[in-house]
Amino acid sequence: MPRIRSSGASFCEIHCLFLDKLVKVIMMKKAFRIKDNKEFQEVFQKGKSFANRQLVVYYKKKPMQSHFRIGLSVGKKIGNAVTRNRIKRYLRQAFHELEEQVAKHDIVIIARQPTKDMDYHQMKKSLIHLLSRERLLKK
Repeated sequence: MPRIRSSGASFCEIHCLFLDKLVKVIMMKKAFRIKDNKEFQEVFQKGKSFANRQLVVYYKKKPMQSHFRIGLSVGKKIGNAVTRNRIKRYLRQAFHELEEQVAKHDIVIIARQPTKDMDYHQMKKSLIHLLSRERLLKK
């Protein structure tokens, strides 16, 4: 029985394309991240800050940027690597879901001790509360 191919691509090629697109959807793009210490320091020194019990947010307006960028900091006092990575994953996912609403700023989030006991929905609610209070979310 002959094999029917609608396109010239093999199963492996199609599978790789699918996985590549899936990874891009799940992971925050590098253009949306603040990684360099110099960039963190610029936001800390020249930006504004506000906080609640769970999170501290520093932000600096960047009108020339086409999108927001985030930097995440979770200290060792909060827990082991698994706990710290979970917190960062929750925050990245929350920003991913709010991507269209977040204003063009560099934003640095510092997690405080209570975040280690929070689930994703609590973390997202806390983040939305903070960002909307400072008008960093577009309506």
